[in-house]
Amino acid sequence: MTQSRATLIGFTAVLLWALLALFTVGTAPVPPLQLNAICFAIGGVIGLVWVSATGGWARLRAVPWTVYAFGTAGLFGYHFFYFSALRLAPAAEAGLIAYLWPLLIVLFSGLLPGERLRSGHIVGALVSFAGAALLLSRGSGGFSAEALPGYIFAVLCALTWSSYSVLSRRLGAMPTDTVAIYCVATAVLSAVAHLVVETTTWPETGIGWVSVVALGLGPVGLAFYTWDVGVKRGNIQLLGTASYAAPLLSTFVLIAFGVAQASPVLILAAALITFGAFLAARAGRSPAR
Repeated sequence: MTQSRATLIGFTAVLLWALLALFTVGTAPVPPLQLNAICFAIGGVIGLVWVSATGGWARLRAVPWTVYAFGTAGLFGYHFFYFSALRLAPAAEAGLIAYLWPLLIVLFSGLLPGERLRSGHIVGALVSFAGAALLLSRGSGGFSAEALPGYIFAVLCALTWSSYSVLSRRLGAMPTDTVAIYCVATAVLSAVAHLVVETTTWPETGIGWVSVVALGLGPVGLAFYTWDVGVKRGNIQLLGTASYAAPLLSTFVLIAFGVAQASPVLILAAALITFGAFLAARAGRSPAR
């Protein structure tokens, strides 16, 4: 596989993640842990079919259990926080706060051995956080105390995925087949937790069922496999930059389907978050002085 082809495959994950908020809203009133279990079961089946077709079981047996535990914790935590955020706060605002993860990846990676934070990182962080603050202070007509738990979950979501992404660098190169085990383990863990703390609630409409299946096939399924291929075999800098378009794409999708209103505050906040992450990305590619 050429690098350009792998990069293109990885970019499809960004496009799929732009639909994450829309499909999540469509799955209401399914509770977060139950939704986690269903979607990751679908994503896990996709991976297991691929593993069986390519003879990947031998590769999976060679992977340490600590890698599986780490991957499962990352996927489980991120999506539990994300689904919870969009249940408890306005979708567009919570989604944009959750999409601070590209910026946090850049900031956290600057703390790794051999890396350092530069002025561009700091400026980018301030710009993006200004966008997030704008959402919290003026979005949807003002700050809503009732939505505060959702905003907190969105922040935890961004922290979880950024920490997972940066720490995964220290695990070495692992086969993409491992993502299938991450998904299956996350589905099982979510199902057990759901039975303990939630009341089972199924989608009430056909759109709800379509949203659940689409979520499991795309943003919470295929996207993880294509992203893994892209970051391991493609141009990771180009993919990293492309991921900063996800907040804007997600916001425009919500507006296009009538889930969010195209207010000046929302558009400005989306632009600030994306531009700040882009500034940080440029700083990360600049040679140290």
